[in-house]
Amino acid sequence: MHALAPSDLLSLEAYARERVAFRKRVIAHKKARKLHVGAHVTLLFEDRLTIQYQVQEILRTEKIFEPEGIAEELEAYNPLIPDGHNLKATMLIEYDDVEVRKRELAKLRDIEHEIFIQVEGHAPVRAIADEDLPRSNEEKTSAVHFLRFELDEKMIAAFKRGAEVTIRIAHPAYRSEQRLSAEQRRALAQDFD
Repeated sequence: MHALAPSDLLSLEAYARERVAFRKRVIAHKKARKLHVGAHVTLLFEDRLTIQYQVQEILRTEKIFEPEGIAEELEAYNPLIPDGHNLKATMLIEYDDVEVRKRELAKLRDIEHEIFIQVEGHAPVRAIADEDLPRSNEEKTSAVHFLRFELDEKMIAAFKRGAEVTIRIAHPAYRSEQRLSAEQRRALAQDFD
């Protein structure tokens, strides 16, 4: 996948006109890219379209229209687009109750370093987490993390052929695993083109 350039983005005026239809398209696109791992962790596998939507929304919200501001947002978000050898995901840790969330985020320190992907017939691959900045500290973890799963050529070939793929969380305070559905595998296999 190619990085986004300013020419790939709609102007604020054009985005205002297209926003409802674009948002609807992205929501439908994300359905096959979202994976719940246990009751409280969701992975949203990012791609060029999901990141374009994120950037467009930031530009709209912040009313950014100058080239320097647009370039800054692209610099921040382009690293979240897969490059053909990996999958990239935003991990959300979700607890509705604020007090429960605070307590659980304290228990889940460093959970981002205990996330694995396994393509059937291959060894598990640990996610590389939060390359931009650490999101766990001495007291707690963040509710949002950014993950990169680097796969070798054999894993990618098996993934594209339809091998089973499992995401596993192996943190002492949160253990869960979830297989990708056939629809999810087809959607994510496009990230390797």
